[in-house]
Amino acid sequence: MLDERFIFLGTALSFYGGLSYLLAVIKGKAQPNRITWFLWALAPLIAFAAELEKGVGLPALMTFMVGFNPLLIFIASFFNKKAYWKLQQRDYFYGLLSLLGIIVWQITGEGNLAIIFAVVADGLASIPTVIKAYHQPETENDQVFLFGMINAAITLLTLKTFDLAHLAFPIYIFLICALIFSLVRFRWGVMVGSRNNS
Repeated sequence: MLDERFIFLGTALSFYGGLSYLLAVIKGKAQPNRITWFLWALAPLIAFAAELEKGVGLPALMTFMVGFNPLLIFIASFFNKKAYWKLQQRDYFYGLLSLLGIIVWQITGEGNLAIIFAVVADGLASIPTVIKAYHQPETENDQVFLFGMINAAITLLTLKTFDLAHLAFPIYIFLICALIFSLVRFRWGVMVGSRNNS
């Protein structure tokens, strides 16, 4: 196990990845799906509050950063018209499902349930960006996902308590960041599409 203070390193790396995406958005090189990035801010920040309530402590900093970066990126998407990804009907559908998950948690008000619904909501919010990264990886920047994955891995390696409150969000963030990073960096969708067309 790593010393818990390594969480600060993971958080700093995640923030660096977020800044690289933020600059790409401002320059119009990345086109974030606003619904996804808004919900990626909302769900983790709610999970962060629930983790604090459950006594997670310093490892909750990862969850905070996972919500803070998307909040900055969502705001930045309004400063460059080229940075706006045109929303499709399915984006609204997944956004609605994600919000429903958050509402269900608010009604129940239990910390572990909050974390589960935040993971589900965040996962549903990820679907439009996963689809976009598969079909049009050039509209994304892989660094935010790479450093998010590293942040989650460092957090997991520092844990001394292995329960739902401590494990759920870091495991989920590691997996979703690994998926989107791979889709953008290795352009799987483009490769599959070119094979199908040949």
